Amino acid sequence: MTKMADNASSVEIVEGCRLPVLRKNQEHEDEWPLAEILSVKEVSSRKLYYVHYIDFNKRLDEWVTGDRLDMKKLQFPKKEAKTPTKNGLPGSRPSSPERDVRKSLDLNAQSATPPSRGKTLPTPKRKVEAVPLATQLPPTTAVPSLPSSTEASQASGFPAVREPNTFKSREDHEPISSLTTNGTARRLIPSQPGRKRKANCGGTDEMIKVLQYNNPQSASVFLPPPEDSQDSSDGIPSAPRMTGSLVSDRSHDDIVTRMKNIECIELGRHRLKPWYFSPYPQELTALPILYLCEFCLKYLKSLKCLQRHLTKCNLRHPPGNEIYRKGTISFFEIDGRKNKTYSQNLCLLAKCFLDHKTLYYDTDPFLFYVMTEYDSKGFHIVGYFSKEKESTEDYNVACILTLPPYQRRGYGKLLIEFSYELSKVEGKTGTPEKPLSDLGLLSYRSYWSQTILEILMDLKPDNGERPQITINEISEITSVKKEDVISTLQYLNLINYYKGQYILTLSEDIVDGHERAMQKRHLRIDPKCLHFTPKDWSKRGKW
Repeated sequence: MTKMADNASSVEIVEGCRLPVLRKNQEHEDEWPLAEILSVKEVSSRKLYYVHYIDFNKRLDEWVTGDRLDMKKLQFPKKEAKTPTKNGLPGSRPSSPERDVRKSLDLNAQSATPPSRGKTLPTPKRKVEAVPLATQLPPTTAVPSLPSSTEASQASGFPAVREPNTFKSREDHEPISSLTTNGTARRLIPSQPGRKRKANCGGTDEMIKVLQYNNPQSASVFLPPPEDSQDSSDGIPSAPRMTGSLVSDRSHDDIVTRMKNIECIELGRHRLKPWYFSPYPQELTALPILYLCEFCLKYLKSLKCLQRHLTKCNLRHPPGNEIYRKGTISFFEIDGRKNKTYSQNLCLLAKCFLDHKTLYYDTDPFLFYVMTEYDSKGFHIVGYFSKEKESTEDYNVACILTLPPYQRRGYGKLLIEFSYELSKVEGKTGTPEKPLSDLGLLSYRSYWSQTILEILMDLKPDNGERPQITINEISEITSVKKEDVISTLQYLNLINYYKGQYILTLSEDIVDGHERAMQKRHLRIDPKCLHFTPKDWSKRGKW
């Protein structure tokens, strides 16, 4: 180890370098994954390096000392060539991956066009969108991709240490260019024309018979190939979103926002270690602990300031209307326009644990539903989800988060279930805003699976015939969007095609696994305890 530390001091390590870094995995064993140096600083005449582990989630990024670096496999960043000006002199404008992508696409288009004589017919050009520097591929999980959503707002669950890239969506397999973490563009990969499938399994109104097998081996399982992503029908990434809380921001992935800037947050009786960057005022980022009032979420620089604030703060619950209460669990509806300061503070806190969230201050178009746990001191925040007042794409959740102290206790599924209960009252089907995070995707898949299996297992035979149900009926009962129902049935390998009709085969393993999961799920939403009247937000007077 001392040898490596000596090498680190003798060789100048700069930002952008890549090398193996020592870390502990979930089994507390040593491993040396490849990492990129994002920043270097000196504290008490000792150098520290901020590293991002390649192919790992950003929440695992950390400051490390020189003795954890393997200098033998050090890779220096490639220097970018200067762009020549019109008169041939070297210019000071650095090369941009976005310009490189456009240039190479133009060259490819020219070389692909054969020379012809005489009259030429105009050929339709395929619209190509350049990948901006802010493009950030969402985390992937080792499960087949959904037809209605490509990737993972965040729900409950502790961070996975590594995210394998075994299964990727079509967008991930067919990029028009691949951007490395140091900003350089790799060789273009031409997209392969794929075979298009129908958008659903024989039509959502078609009756599907449900079979329950006693012997799991007797069920012939057929999984249709995954359908194309609705976000990228032709393999080219769609344009950045212009609305919603995940609206693309070109400066989102610069070197500053890639690094965690808050060391620790004290919220009530909990101390939280943030996972990602959050745009709190810069003078507060140098503090060892950032203090938050757990009722109004105001941020303060010291414990003395917090104690003084608590003597003046009258809130003992989130501002807004309490629309649900059962036992110690309550939900409050907060209008982002009427309670702007609280909503902005909530977004700043949420950004510490949501990597894709890029909207913090324009809270007017959003409603926030905060889940709390009650005790003698007040209503303590557990988690929240936000939704647009008017969503043209049937989104019933924009961002969703369970705070780390309350994760792995069923609160994530409770938040998801509550969002669908609101959709039932509104008489709509809903879906979460894309892309989902890795943890959000796992939570939603688990909720969709349990909800759909619950319905299928409650079906009763009709006059001795096998029970029948349509996709539309499942969607209407659950308020889950049809695309999410189909993707869940495919993910569970339930759909079989037999003698010209679709059959859902529930094997003994599926039934037993579902019953075990439902026994552990103690927290459920009681629709009788919900007091909610939906508003027509299309009328501006309601704002």
